[in-house]
Amino acid sequence: MTVPSQWAWDPGKRPSTDWVLMQTAFAWSTKSTCSRAQVGAVISRDGRSFSSGYNGAPKGMKHCDHSCNCIPDPFEPVLLNSDHMENCRTRQPCRNVVHAEANALAFAARYGVGTDGAEIHCTRIPCLNCAGLIINAGIERVVWYEEHRDMEGLVRLGEAGLEVIRWSYEG
Repeated sequence: MTVPSQWAWDPGKRPSTDWVLMQTAFAWSTKSTCSRAQVGAVISRDGRSFSSGYNGAPKGMKHCDHSCNCIPDPFEPVLLNSDHMENCRTRQPCRNVVHAEANALAFAARYGVGTDGAEIHCTRIPCLNCAGLIINAGIERVVWYEEHRDMEGLVRLGEAGLEVIRWSYEG
């Protein structure tokens, strides 16, 4: 994910709490160890963050590698960026990564910090599995920025009655 360029705010206007928490989520996304997507998440209560996470391999384990490993056929034209062989790492789902939302929830649990009634700011829509974790953790509000290829997490959050907001720099 490319961090948006709108990090500045109108100096005559105080930034909103959502703006500050989303910037914090973007900052955490820069620590991601996944070569495909950089995602960050921040859990807060009353406008104060108390847990954060980014997507990456579990502690001490090998990082993700989604670089092309196609072996071109010398008798075929050179592969274009979108033309990868079926077994190429660029086409395989990531199996190493723990998602940013799950890492933020795990960090809170590890240190005994309750998440009931809290909110989470995510740089990307939570996936279906992370949506289930968010619901069961008692999170009441989800603010997200970027869409994901799978929107089922958003549907699940809505069905559970959580407040779900797509955040934008415009307001």
